[in-house]
Amino acid sequence: MTPRSAEDLEACLAMDRDPEVTRYVSGPWHDLDQHRAFVLDRMGQRYPPGLGYWSVRKHDASDFLGWILLIPYEAVRDEVEIGWRFTRASWGQGFATEAAAAVVEHAFDSVYLTEVVADINPMNFPSIRVAEKVGMRCAGNRVLHGTSFRSYRLKSCERSPT
Repeated sequence: MTPRSAEDLEACLAMDRDPEVTRYVSGPWHDLDQHRAFVLDRMGQRYPPGLGYWSVRKHDASDFLGWILLIPYEAVRDEVEIGWRFTRASWGQGFATEAAAAVVEHAFDSVYLTEVVADINPMNFPSIRVAEKVGMRCAGNRVLHGTSFRSYRLKSCERSPT
């Protein structure tokens, strides 16, 4: 994983244009100019130390597989969100789980967070499985901006030893 940068822009745009990849995620995916501006804005934001977006590639640093984030949660003050998006070609190979496990470890062991949160569309079963594999548990449902999510959480004191 490396910090996400403008070098990743075209790969991110291509990934987001796959309707299966963004099936459960709202965003300006069909308007190229708005989409580009949205992704560039995210890439340009400054986050507190230890937080941000990381691009995920194979171990040989070749193909772009997707990205993972650990950022202040815009929708809910005082929470830190973990999230991921991966190319369809990388699905089912454990890349999302491997990256999420590494970011959870980083969140608790390097950034010293006490909890991470992932709000996931209840129909997005693959993302729910990733969250559960890294130890997150459903803490109920919540509605943000008119959309229902399952809220998955993991507290540092509840995680399994690595």
